Amino acid sequence: SIQYQNINPIHRASSFRFPDTRTLPPYSNIRDMGILDLLPSGIFGYISIFFCVYVGYTILNPTKVDTAEIPNNNDHDDDDDDEDDEPPRNFTAKQLLHFDGKEEPKTEEIKPVYLSLNGTVFDVSKGRDFYGPGGPYELFAGRECGVALAKMSFDAEFLDDMDAIDDLNYGEKDELDNWMHKFEHYRCYPIKGRLVPEKRLPDPDRVLTLEELWENRGCQAVPEGYAVSPIYIGAQDKVYDMSFGGVSFYGEGCSYNVFAGRNAARSLATMSLDPDDAKNPDISDLREKQIKTLNDWKKTFEQRKLYPIVGRLG
Repeated sequence: SIQYQNINPIHRASSFRFPDTRTLPPYSNIRDMGILDLLPSGIFGYISIFFCVYVGYTILNPTKVDTAEIPNNNDHDDDDDDEDDEPPRNFTAKQLLHFDGKEEPKTEEIKPVYLSLNGTVFDVSKGRDFYGPGGPYELFAGRECGVALAKMSFDAEFLDDMDAIDDLNYGEKDELDNWMHKFEHYRCYPIKGRLVPEKRLPDPDRVLTLEELWENRGCQAVPEGYAVSPIYIGAQDKVYDMSFGGVSFYGEGCSYNVFAGRNAARSLATMSLDPDDAKNPDISDLREKQIKTLNDWKKTFEQRKLYPIVGRLG
């Protein structure tokens, strides 16, 4: 036990002596000394007294700021950067697979961790310890895992199969609903968009007219199972849907929206944002270097951005 030494409260209390009031001057003498005449009178006098007391207290008791309550911009997790800046988008299965939480070989940056539950794509980067590389649920990263979680199974055969959700029994559907509720309201994982299965994408070999191309410029109704309306852009003979990751570039009010619903081959080849060039699909007079630029754009669309090809121009 703790030993207390040389502490005798009774002794200390008994050693204290109040001043002898008999030695104080009588009230009348203080008045006679003129001290009371120095004190202010009236309401302004009381205000002056209060102000002096407040200033004195502030000086003797400086306010201490708890730095823990001040947000530090440098403390934000990289996974949350620009979280609210990206509009909802559509995903193909191949695009979703990219977001597996691993290191990007070219940039050496750590990728976010996305997964899909019955087509709803969540950013689960805050749960990287569970869904990222080395975590117990890393199998689900970049995949549609609604059926697997409903069945509480790590069997790969239940991944990327949204059609099988319709075949779940009552208990399994209830379990899937619980996971959805947990992700949205308990874990508060951001929703990034919708996964559109390969079989629900338009036939890449269908032939589109310029009128049909214009009708799909991002202003039309959102198709069932999509997060946003398709944004079609033609590039020579192919038509790409930019709603799969390019909404912030080609959507309404964005930098390249002038290309939306157009055969933008000439604009892409000449690097032009002129609306007249966007309306003119003729590339017969372009130089070899400009044709190469156009092909580079198409390569970027297909290989780096992975925009789905949704048709061809007749």
